[in-house]
Order: sequence, then C-alpha cells, then structure tokens
Amino acid sequence: MVTVGIADLNVARNSDTVCTYALGSCVGICLYDKDLKIAGLAHIMLPWSKDANIPNDNMRRYADTGITELIQKMIACGARKPVLTAKIAGGAQMFATNSAVFNIGDRNVDAVKKVLASYNIPIIAEQTGSNFGRTVFFHADTGIMEIRAATKPTVML
Repeated sequence: MVTVGIADLNVARNSDTVCTYALGSCVGICLYDKDLKIAGLAHIMLPWSKDANIPNDNMRRYADTGITELIQKMIACGARKPVLTAKIAGGAQMFATNSAVFNIGDRNVDAVKKVLASYNIPIIAEQTGSNFGRTVFFHADTGIMEIRAATKPTVML
C-alpha cells in the first residue's frame, strides 16, 4: 500500500495499491497506463497555483502543478503519456453555501478537468460533487478506483 497525503502524490506499479484519505473538497486524480500497470494518484487541495501568493509553497496542492508533476513522475517510471487515462473523485461541497466563490469543490473539479484536457488525458470515470468525504484506493494491477465513504456503499470504477 502506497499512501498519498493531502497535497501529495505518488506512483504504484503492478500489484501495489495507492490510496488517499479525507477527500472532501479536495480531488483525487488517478492516472493509469494500463499496458504497463503504472498507477499514479495526486491529492490536490486548490485549483490554480497562479492564485497562490505564498513563498515556497507546496506546488502539489494545486491542480495545475500537481497534475503536471504526477505526469512527469509517471513518465520517469516508464509510463507513456499518450496512453494515460484518468479517474477522478472528490470535489464535495462540505459546507452549505450559496456562493460559487466558497464552493472550492466545484472549482477544484473544474480545474482538474481543464488541466487533464490540456494534456489530452481522457477522464474515463468520475465520482465528484455532493456533500460527503471520500477515501480512494487505486489498484495498479487492474486500474480500478475504489471509493469508500462512511455512509455510502463502496463504489468500484
């Protein structure tokens, strides 16, 4: 089991599983090279690094820079960018609000989709939105994204 923390990312191969916990408004991005059984997972917190004004910030926390680093790390492990596919989960609205500004979950999902599209990586499965947290297990041997939530049945995508 390879664990990915908040604002972190990692890669797994063959029979390994990569997992991340506590996806509320955050988004888990699972990238996969099915032929080589290389799986990558990033846990992003915020949409765009350009909006940050923090010196020496952890760039893995942002959709644009976190996904870019994950792709680079997967390629360094032998994955081929032209065959990568994506599965995403998270982006919940954890607190009731009528303001789009405060719905960071929707903004995160939108940014993730835009970044993946810019790399021509198709999203083949998704469970985003709603109002509950998720834990994701991504299995490198099968490419299955397993989503667990406290009050919901387990979903296999």
